[in-house]
Amino acid sequence: MKLHFLGTAAAEGFPNVYCKCDTCEKARQSGGRNIRTRCSVIIDDVLKVDQPPDSFTQALRDGIDMSLVRDLLITHTHYDHLNAGELISRMKGYAHGVEHPLNIYGNDLALFQCRQALLEEHEGEKQFYMRRLQPFKQIKVGDAKVTPLLADHDQRETCLIYFLEKDNMNVLYGNDSGWFPDETWEWLKGKKVDFAILDCTVGKNGNKHSGNHMSVESVIEVQNVFREGNLLKDHTKLVVTHFSHNCGLLHEDLVEIFKPYGIEVAYDGMVVNI
Repeated sequence: MKLHFLGTAAAEGFPNVYCKCDTCEKARQSGGRNIRTRCSVIIDDVLKVDQPPDSFTQALRDGIDMSLVRDLLITHTHYDHLNAGELISRMKGYAHGVEHPLNIYGNDLALFQCRQALLEEHEGEKQFYMRRLQPFKQIKVGDAKVTPLLADHDQRETCLIYFLEKDNMNVLYGNDSGWFPDETWEWLKGKKVDFAILDCTVGKNGNKHSGNHMSVESVIEVQNVFREGNLLKDHTKLVVTHFSHNCGLLHEDLVEIFKPYGIEVAYDGMVVNI
């Protein structure tokens, strides 16, 4: 299974183009892995998680053929995760040679926004198939089995994270979320994780059970709970993503913080084969 990190920043991007804080200024000066677009991952070139406003730039930067994508999982409707209107560019008359529909999966609010943006366009209902997800109810998505799990995020909607099973590998896509809700921890009991992607938006805040978004301390505690619960395999990788400039940490700072724990720091364009 191939996981391609298209973006690894929180909502504002990193650096925030409107911001003059020291962290943003240093990120601009150093460039490289300190330049982060909004979060998204693409799996085996055909399954995408979230549709951020940077999708166009990410595709050009990394040479991604977005016409290959058949399935789109939406975690929630915050503007850095769902820019539904951009998918109009995939429709007939805008794009040519794309014959298969795009299957879009998400909560009711995400699908409502997609319907508003897409189905009013010409023959939109033939080009986009939408399916509402319910937490903890597994569905088949292409060659993968996907279970939406509850996130601890915006309490105004049912925010989701995902457990993907494919090719005898299990991937936990865990952002956006703070410390997982009890129901999600209960569901994870007895599971094995080959690869986990975790939220680390806020950097260090001294809170092992950070709410809404995870912190450095939360991520390390998740690793501890995974280990104690026997969720980890010998080869399991934990990767952190979704960084805000407000955390005050550049890429190299994060690498140094997580190095003793064997936790990897994602960056834009990173490709991992598991």
